[in-house]
Amino acid sequence: MRYLNFSFCVYFIFTSLLSAQNQDITLEEIWSGAFRTERMEVLHSMSNGQQYSVLNFDRSVPSTSIDIYDYKTLKKVKTLVSSADISELYYFSDYSFSKDEQKVLLATEIEQIYRHSTRGLYFVYDTNTKDVIKIYDDKIEQPTFSPDGNKVAFVYKNNLYVKNLLSGKTTQITTDGKKNSIINGVTDWVYEEEFAFVRAFDWNTDSNKIAFIKFDESNVPEFSMDVYGTGLYQKQHVFKYPKAGEENSKVSIFTYNLNTNKTKQVKVNNTFKDFYIPKLKWTHKADELCAIYLNRHQNEAHIWSINTSTNNSKIILVEKDEAYIEQGYSIHFLKDNSFIWLSEKDGYNHIYYYDKDGQLINQVTIGNWDVTKYYGYSEKTNRVYYQSVENSSINRDVYSIKLNGRGKRRLTSTNGTNNASFSADFSYFINTFSNATTPPKYTLHNANGSLIKSIKNNDALAQKLSNYKLSKKEFSTIKINGNNLNMWMIKPANFDTNKKHPLFMYQYSGPGSQQVANKWHTANDYWFQSLAQQGYIIACVDGRGTGFKGAAFKKVTQNQLGKYEVEDQIEAAKYLASLPYIDASRIGIWGWSFGGFTSSNAIFKGNKVFKMAIAVAPVTSWRFYDTIYTERYMGTPQENPKGYDDNSPLNHVNKLKGDFLLIHGSADDNVHLQNTMRLSEALIQANKQFDWAIYPDKNHGIYGGNTRLHLYKKMTNFIHEKLGDKLKSEKDKL
Repeated sequence: MRYLNFSFCVYFIFTSLLSAQNQDITLEEIWSGAFRTERMEVLHSMSNGQQYSVLNFDRSVPSTSIDIYDYKTLKKVKTLVSSADISELYYFSDYSFSKDEQKVLLATEIEQIYRHSTRGLYFVYDTNTKDVIKIYDDKIEQPTFSPDGNKVAFVYKNNLYVKNLLSGKTTQITTDGKKNSIINGVTDWVYEEEFAFVRAFDWNTDSNKIAFIKFDESNVPEFSMDVYGTGLYQKQHVFKYPKAGEENSKVSIFTYNLNTNKTKQVKVNNTFKDFYIPKLKWTHKADELCAIYLNRHQNEAHIWSINTSTNNSKIILVEKDEAYIEQGYSIHFLKDNSFIWLSEKDGYNHIYYYDKDGQLINQVTIGNWDVTKYYGYSEKTNRVYYQSVENSSINRDVYSIKLNGRGKRRLTSTNGTNNASFSADFSYFINTFSNATTPPKYTLHNANGSLIKSIKNNDALAQKLSNYKLSKKEFSTIKINGNNLNMWMIKPANFDTNKKHPLFMYQYSGPGSQQVANKWHTANDYWFQSLAQQGYIIACVDGRGTGFKGAAFKKVTQNQLGKYEVEDQIEAAKYLASLPYIDASRIGIWGWSFGGFTSSNAIFKGNKVFKMAIAVAPVTSWRFYDTIYTERYMGTPQENPKGYDDNSPLNHVNKLKGDFLLIHGSADDNVHLQNTMRLSEALIQANKQFDWAIYPDKNHGIYGGNTRLHLYKKMTNFIHEKLGDKLKSEKDKL
């Protein structure tokens, strides 16, 4: 009897352990944040090079604090400021230092405007006196310390202001700001979305001048969206949105002199009739301003050096490309005003070093691989620090190299995605590492790459996930249309080579993008694992036009967005269909945004290959999308009508044979609901049945409350119904 009891206990423990290691991932877990990773929030390297600050949350109080840590010991040195000690602040969610780090700008009650822009209430905390100063009574945008730390410039209702922290006086610099007409000091919608910056003003080194860009969007066509809310009548959101071929904002540069209180326009002998200004920054000389003028086709950039005292200006560098110039416009001035510039002119993205007059000194990095991030330059060691894909296009490593291009060192050693945050003097760096099997780890290193110690990891998450039935993400390359394309595949945990499995393909496919990357899971990855647990094979292929394999591979899609990308997805599906364990009659594809554009065309043009497709927030005609993005790759519709129309899903709806699910948010300011409405009408008039869903008042991300859970349940149900085992589909329905 005793032996039988012992056997029962062993059996119970074994079966419990086996059961625990075979949990299924649920959609509720994914979208409740059950697999969220631990992070280091708002890391800032202090100017002494020996310490760093981090934004910490104490949920038990609750309060937020800026805590200072020592690089060498990783021990907390002190709490610089805590919201618990400031009566004016319940909490703050972001911070920035003055140059001397004696003052801190604290942000609270932040609200999103568009993708990158926000407005909020801001306070200045003096670390010496402990005084707190509110910048402005209403919510403002882009508050920025002057270099001397005594002033803060900011934008309120499209006008530029300066607050003197010593006198308490606030000066309004511009007065012509007006919604949907004139913007001073921050970018318009299309600049923000496509050039990825919001603050369009900069302080000079002497803190006595501000340069800013004025946007005159008076003649830019307006787009309007109904916002339904909860009231009896809907409201309209009206904003300026330049669609391809339409008029852009007229941009001009001004400087404001704080000593004379005078504003003057900066003029250069610009030869571009229609142009952008994607970069404005002061050099290390107090009177010398740098501005980049870019032609509308975005294949020629002029870097101007402008003396704001003498009004003399000159072009110090001209960059040209047959297709387009990579949109980073990354220029970095050294103390003597020589500068570092990133360019694809040799076919790959590399670092170049120029003197102050724009004469090339040398190409710093060389090779058939792309530099993916520039971290900075250390005068002490005469080394440049950067990230690149030299160790495979799906990986990221951190490197250093001498300014003369010699003595290159790989500073990270583990294959995956490495990203460095360097100390101010480049003595140390905190590396963030992850790969497909390792959740993010934060480690401290010397500048030569040697490991000092671990800071933070996600071992608890890894342990938690060990209880789940997860499959390995397998990386490989497949030869499609003459190119070796990167691919990952997730197979069911109980994968049976003798069984035919349905295939569900994911892609984004946009220019310069990458989905096949050796890094930790996104929420989509957990969804893919959930589908794999239910018998699906998931695959993702980065086709032509995607990034980090050189300019030629990326720019082959020029003037023909959607042609080669779709061809590669169709051919990849055909290849995968030939594998003995894939059911060629049950292949689906999905994508979001550009990926929705591609998946729509894939099921139309590839109607013999794909049984179903899901398109979320898709572009359905590039005529509906914005100037900067679209014209960079397509020219204008007036110049290239065939390129626009030949690859528009609107013109291929008659080819639909499979099952199609179309999804959009009604308040999408980026890819307008117009795209889905026009595609729906085209399908209706072609007498093609399809499924669709509109999420009220949701933007391009389609989130908020239960929205994401509802969305992914809808997509999962559709996949089960159209690709799953028909005998099980009703039983498995969520």
